[in-house]
Amino acid sequence: MTTTLPNTATGPDAGTDAGLVFDRLRRHASPKLALTGGFVGRGAVESVAEGCRVTLSDGRTALDFGSYAVTLLGHRHPAVTAAVRAQLDAMPTSTRALANPVAAAAAARLSGYLGDALPKVHFGLNGADVVEVAVKLARLATGCPRVLAVRGAFHGKSLGALALTHSPLYRRGLLGSEVDVVHVDAEDPAAVGRETAGGRVAAIVFEPVQGENGALPLPTGVLRQWCADAARDGAFVIADEIQCGLRRCGEPSVALADGLPVDAVLLGKPLGGGVAPLSALLCSERLYAPLAADPFLHSATFGGHPLSCAAVPAALDAIEQLADHGRELAARLDAVLADLQARHPAVVRAVPGRGLLRGLDCTSPQAAGTTVLELAATGLLVSPCLSRPTTVRLLPPLITTPAQLAEAASILDAALTTTARTLPATSTEGAHPGAHP
Repeated sequence: MTTTLPNTATGPDAGTDAGLVFDRLRRHASPKLALTGGFVGRGAVESVAEGCRVTLSDGRTALDFGSYAVTLLGHRHPAVTAAVRAQLDAMPTSTRALANPVAAAAAARLSGYLGDALPKVHFGLNGADVVEVAVKLARLATGCPRVLAVRGAFHGKSLGALALTHSPLYRRGLLGSEVDVVHVDAEDPAAVGRETAGGRVAAIVFEPVQGENGALPLPTGVLRQWCADAARDGAFVIADEIQCGLRRCGEPSVALADGLPVDAVLLGKPLGGGVAPLSALLCSERLYAPLAADPFLHSATFGGHPLSCAAVPAALDAIEQLADHGRELAARLDAVLADLQARHPAVVRAVPGRGLLRGLDCTSPQAAGTTVLELAATGLLVSPCLSRPTTVRLLPPLITTPAQLAEAASILDAALTTTARTLPATSTEGAHPGAHP
């Protein structure tokens, strides 16, 4: 008897029939995913990508200034893909019983990359993984249950990390969390001191630049005061740089570059070079102490996965080779955004951000949504901010050329012109706090 199997191809040519892709999404995932993807791609799906450019199933191409900050090196950076292919040919997974030399090498390289200020390293697969372990270690090391986070924060959607994420949008239908969290105001330098008095707090966790909250940099002076107050009362300081680190905002670590005495830096998104999923907690001996005493206190089957860890040295080398270009690109981007704000005041009211993590804060959610769709239709992919629906996030890769930035500027200008025509009136509702031109 012969059995006919359904088409389950997964190679480079799989799923390029857009209609089939959307049907599978509706059947096996969410109809809303199919609807959203259909709107953004105007009926086409992603097919092939290289560098800054993505090719769609209908042959159109688009610059990728989105991908939620993963593609800092663009798509398929040759040095990173070569490193991962070499590891694939040697040993793609780990026995979990024998020592893993690829993870060990990646940990040593990563610690050295941040100047050996934070010698201990734990690998996860995504940002929420390392948020979870950082908070877990802080609570164990201090014996305190409470954790502080910042209003507007986004730290992930797993249950523990979700407690730190500020927006109630992600907690619908969930009645609580195992983590006792207080959200403090980024404009209040005394907030952490009030909460930590008496040693009741395990840690303060913050993003130096809040990505989901509209590319909003937190005031360095406030963060410095928070660090001092936390240290005085025995609380750990954890900088979540999963989106803003690794030179996305100019330096390997924003917190360390700003002179903040942190106990941990969390990295992710582009850490795997845009090729493999990877995140990392880099921390002090004191914070890591519970895991040093019992290395099985927190583990994951695919933690320190050789394919992902093989990407780290190649990714860091490429990032450093592009660092000077990244600074020049950020300066050009500043000029582009300032010009767009001046040209389109009915749509753009602020251009917050730092380095290559920037926002177009629009006059209304409608304006932002229309702009995102118009940009995708005309060849520029960006990332919306679900926690702040008025803001469109721009995340250009370090490899972006001046010609590609000029192309993106032209597409942005045309899209904002189109958006302005659709607006019934200029709205100032929901102004971006701390936004600056």
